[in-house]
Amino acid sequence: MFSNKFMKTLLSIFVLSSLLLLSACSTITEMKSDLSDKIFGRESAEAPEPLAEIKQTVMTKVLWQAKIGAAEDSEFTPVIEAGYAYAASAAGELLKLDASNGSQAWRVNIGQKITGGVGVGGSLVMVGTQGGLVYAYDISGKLQWKAKLSSEVLSAPKYFDGLVIVRTGDSRIFGINANDGSRKWVYERTTPALTLRSSAGVVVDGGVVYAGFAGGKLAAIRADNGKMLWEASVAQPKGVTEIERIADITSLPVVDGPLIYAVAYQGKIAAVDRASGRVVWNRDISSLSGLSTEDARIFVSHAMGSVYALDYSTGKTFWRQAALKNRNLTAPLPMGSLVAVGDLEGYVHFLSREDGAISSRIKTNNSAVMPQMVQINSNTLLAQTRDGGIFAIQVK
Repeated sequence: MFSNKFMKTLLSIFVLSSLLLLSACSTITEMKSDLSDKIFGRESAEAPEPLAEIKQTVMTKVLWQAKIGAAEDSEFTPVIEAGYAYAASAAGELLKLDASNGSQAWRVNIGQKITGGVGVGGSLVMVGTQGGLVYAYDISGKLQWKAKLSSEVLSAPKYFDGLVIVRTGDSRIFGINANDGSRKWVYERTTPALTLRSSAGVVVDGGVVYAGFAGGKLAAIRADNGKMLWEASVAQPKGVTEIERIADITSLPVVDGPLIYAVAYQGKIAAVDRASGRVVWNRDISSLSGLSTEDARIFVSHAMGSVYALDYSTGKTFWRQAALKNRNLTAPLPMGSLVAVGDLEGYVHFLSREDGAISSRIKTNNSAVMPQMVQINSNTLLAQTRDGGIFAIQVK
């Protein structure tokens, strides 16, 4: 059996060779994204851990379900706003549903491939496209404006104080006037030679835009003018090959009081002081899908399939659930006494907040659950699957 180091070296040679072979017919950006998807794809290199029988201590049911088009190679997260759920598909569909029963309020097709998910705010419903366009609709489904940006939009636009904040695939972040789509500012930076294709967008809080980048960097940017306030290193790239040195933040950071938390793939999880950018603590945990916080605890899904509960002030482990290995877990979603995670086979697992024991599980369909699930209310969550299923799951 070959060692992991030997296999990584071979893989690195394959990547470099592929870049040379493809250079005549593709752009570097397209090649990097394509290779990233092939090497760090959504399917585990190893078979997922079979699910063991559990003693179900809470009851769950699918309250309602709806259907939208498939996600293809994008990642979409439904949005809950004012009693309605909004969702998108790669084929250009934008859907508004009553969050209480799943009935359709309206559905439009923008006529472009959507890659950037749904953002809602300021009475606007926004999506981004493969061609770098942002479309803004009002809450009745009427187009208000569209704006052209520098490249593919891979994450959901965010509204803040009269601005729409949009991140593009070339590591730029734009501040757009929410009234007419005109550009107010742009923040840009260089990226390493090889990065992971990521749907990680931005978090806006207290007039500051927070975003994670390739190389394990977390940046704080003023929302009014796009000027950087500070940059922190969540993870330091290490290793000999480009693949070994990937340490990208591929999920949303989470703001909690004076701290902001972020986690990198092949890197660390870190707590960062929001005022100064100082790293308060960090520890070695790798994640693609991300983390969440609630009541002084951090919940994070490891890239290999474990779920951790950590102390928010020190990073100390309260518990670790290791029975879901290689199941490509979503970011954890805290729901009171439970923590929910979805997997690549369409299951949603409910873990005890206190000790991580699996209290219940329910099947959506046979398609992977998207990396972020959202809460409708205290006992109901909304999950979108890769083939376009939308499921409201209630805990009894």
